[in-house]
Amino acid sequence: MSSLRYLPPPPPPVELQSWPDRAARLADRARALEELRRRLLGAGRLTLFLVWFLLLQIGWGTIAAGLAPFIGHELTDPISLTLVVFLTAVGIGIFVPAVWLTVRSLLRDRTVRERLVAWAVLDRDAAADARLRAPGLSVCWLLLSFALCATGLWIAYAVPFNATRDNGGYPLVVYAMGAAMILWVTGLTGLAKAVGHYRMAIRLTGTGAGPGSHQGPGSRPGPGPDAAPSPVTAPPAVRSASSGLPRPE
Repeated sequence: MSSLRYLPPPPPPVELQSWPDRAARLADRARALEELRRRLLGAGRLTLFLVWFLLLQIGWGTIAAGLAPFIGHELTDPISLTLVVFLTAVGIGIFVPAVWLTVRSLLRDRTVRERLVAWAVLDRDAAADARLRAPGLSVCWLLLSFALCATGLWIAYAVPFNATRDNGGYPLVVYAMGAAMILWVTGLTGLAKAVGHYRMAIRLTGTGAGPGSHQGPGSRPGPGPDAAPSPVTAPPAVRSASSGLPRPE
């Protein structure tokens, strides 16, 4: 994807790392984490999330408007048939690109998340780690996504229950079920994004490890720079199991 070119690159492998000191490494890590967090949860990403959602709804609404005359009716008027074909084509022209853009955004988010994890495990820094958790943005995504899910649930039950032949009938029900499905899928995607990011950030930047205490996977933390050396204890003398008590001299 061309947009991935503008993302911070992943950190170099251990054998190629050439930071002059830990401060330089932490500075690069903080910049990369901030940019990747912004690409995942920032205002721009939230705006795109809502734009793709609105395009899905507009596309589905146009398709439903075009197909509505076919439901329970037989079209013989060429003007009405032309209008139906036109609306359906326009709706598909909006809906299909919106689906593609949504899937593309999800795949891009996965790549961004992988790079964020790679930078996060590089070291520990209390200030950068606190910003990475982004509890305010996570709550914003959570509340908005919950509202979308709740609205979809209400539409899925209320519209079919109240639909009659006079207020829309089957065409209204078909549109409402599609709109509710879009609300549900979009809301669940946002919920998974918000909860998953916060849990990932807590796991990667847990308070159990202090600055500079990160070790590689499966390794044990070594002693700190100020740790006193352990006293050396001489091993006990080794005797044969068959030897008796030592003879007095």
